[in-house]
Amino acid sequence: MTNRSYLAMLRYLLLPLLLLAFEAHAEPYLAVQTGFKCGQCHVNPTGGGERTVFGNVFAQTQLAANHLDTGGDVWTGEINRFLSIGGDVRADFEVTKLPHAASTNAFNLEQGRVYASANVIPQRLFIYVDEQVAPDSALNREAYGVYWSANHDWYVKAGQMYLPFGFRLQDQSALVQQITGINMTAPDRGVEFGVERGHWDAQLAVTNGTASGPEVDHGKQYSGQLSYVESFWRVGLAANINSAAAGNKSAGGLFAGLRTGPVAWLGQFDVIDDKSLPVGSGRELATLLEANWRITQGHNLKLTHEYLDPNRNVSNDAQTRYSIVYELTPIQYVQVRAGLRYSDGIPQNPQQHLKLGFLELHGFF
Repeated sequence: MTNRSYLAMLRYLLLPLLLLAFEAHAEPYLAVQTGFKCGQCHVNPTGGGERTVFGNVFAQTQLAANHLDTGGDVWTGEINRFLSIGGDVRADFEVTKLPHAASTNAFNLEQGRVYASANVIPQRLFIYVDEQVAPDSALNREAYGVYWSANHDWYVKAGQMYLPFGFRLQDQSALVQQITGINMTAPDRGVEFGVERGHWDAQLAVTNGTASGPEVDHGKQYSGQLSYVESFWRVGLAANINSAAAGNKSAGGLFAGLRTGPVAWLGQFDVIDDKSLPVGSGRELATLLEANWRITQGHNLKLTHEYLDPNRNVSNDAQTRYSIVYELTPIQYVQVRAGLRYSDGIPQNPQQHLKLGFLELHGFF
């Protein structure tokens, strides 16, 4: 089969789904916009990382404001039937301002990642690796194997992986991800069992936990979530218990998404009880409210409001954060993001009054 015939076949097979959607890459608001589950565009059932053939073809035909014609050549990520690869590179220019201090600015290479999967038994068994190759030295983020049932309604995953808990946000500094410590910079090693039955999804992971050292019997970490997905809304519950000698840390979360016309809404509410800290001081609460307005194809405006109460027994210590981000995808596989962020907190801590502006270039495939 020629490349042109392969592309024509893919478009024919994917067209019914493409007509239902606007755009898709590694942010959960896009799943809310389209009505898809995260596993539609990512090989990981819980989202993030390497894109599926669907996700790659989608990025070339539906994501960008302008499509550069590549003729019969189309990138699907597949080297052959058994091997596929992908990657992400993010670089930015940031300007920061703290009270009573001069502003600073710097160019940053946020990350460079390479993904690879070996489909040793197509549709049933695959091995996956997510390697951060920049900046600095290489760092493995994920490395696991997944076995799917014959009708793809359940799977078992084992190795090093991101934990299931709420939305897998692109912004790893989001307050809801910072208080739980569960994000795409903090994988853990263990096993995960997942179920996908129609509108319902559920995952349960048992992993080593954040405590370390062979001399410490710190138990295990248990993470799980249950979600229900409709075409224009979704809702989920998440829980995490991390056992440690100094005291258990537990977290609970409620997350939901809603599409209203061209706007996709995300909301998440997390509570933490960390018994390794002094009595009462480990009780935290964080919330996220995010609106994404799809102005037109390839153009998105993101507005976020975040709230953190770092100690629910102490008054007047809350922090808030506001962000506005414009995202332009001018051509396939290239995105430019520009944003402003304002933080507000207690007067004694200048870091809680940070003003940040950034311009980011994101390349992905």
